[in-house]
Amino acid sequence: MSKRFQRGLVVGKFAPLHRGHEYLIRHAFDVCDEVFLISYCKPEFAGCEAERREQWLSNLFPAARILVATEARLAASLVDGDGFREVPSNDADELIHRRFCGSLCWQVLGVTVDAVFTSEDYGEGFAAELTRCFREHDATVPEVRHVLVDRARQVVPVSGTRLRADVHANREWLSPVVYASFVRRVCLLGGESSGKSTLAEALAREFDTRFVSEYGRDLWELKKGSLVFDDMLHIAERQVAAEEEAAGRANRYLFCDTSPLTTLFYSHFLFGRAEPALERLADRPYDLTVLCGADFPFVQDGTRQSDSLRSRQHTWYLSELAERMIPYFLATGPVEDRVRVVSKALTP
Repeated sequence: MSKRFQRGLVVGKFAPLHRGHEYLIRHAFDVCDEVFLISYCKPEFAGCEAERREQWLSNLFPAARILVATEARLAASLVDGDGFREVPSNDADELIHRRFCGSLCWQVLGVTVDAVFTSEDYGEGFAAELTRCFREHDATVPEVRHVLVDRARQVVPVSGTRLRADVHANREWLSPVVYASFVRRVCLLGGESSGKSTLAEALAREFDTRFVSEYGRDLWELKKGSLVFDDMLHIAERQVAAEEEAAGRANRYLFCDTSPLTTLFYSHFLFGRAEPALERLADRPYDLTVLCGADFPFVQDGTRQSDSLRSRQHTWYLSELAERMIPYFLATGPVEDRVRVVSKALTP
């Protein structure tokens, strides 16, 4: 069954992309054969840079044609003399913004649209200016219609301004894939029986959030210690995937019991080599790195190597963190002391 419109357009800063934006875009999909999403912002808002906005839109609306416009991208897309060379500032006159969007449609996306979707009263004027812009190039282009969606914000009562003021207090209005971008990841490192897992759980309780357990240890136990070389990259990839999934459902912080750097150690320790992809994953950045001291009594639970390996691991971490220029906090003593060290590092 044919839809009401062939091509629909939604424009926004999407800084951040919230459920109100999603509601608007989904309505466009309901009544359009194709949906085009344009996002730009000048200056950018911290945490909502172009690459992130593009990632959010692509993850949530893979069927849309997405253009996140920056001046660098405009320079690469336009030939001399065609279209806008600069992204309008956020406080520029609305007519400039309307003409900029018309130029992006015609010059960059190579399309005209039948409808523009907004939740604002300015939508009628926006549609009229798009019509004028398109007809400058092709007088037969039909009039662009404006579709007003949830003007009173009754369905989704939120705004980008409110979210930017306190994204964590308002995280219910963000999809997990968006909120995950604002969660600070804390990586816990340390040798075997150095209290990482205990600390991860204690920190998650302290901050009322989530922690990610060590997948490599789970697989080691499942395979009764018979890991093969191909398991190493698989472990690191699964660990990262678990972090990404948990981050969107965390609360401000996510505590990660290990990282691909640990898997890199075991790959070299067990097999004397590592996949290049694992070497790259070992560079994965975290907002805070904590190295657990080897001052806990060593507990041999039947799956661990030895106390001497724990000391070797600790020395290796010290060397690697220094070589990679990764700042870290050393957590020693009882669990309560370690929680205090990390809490102090996280809270101003």
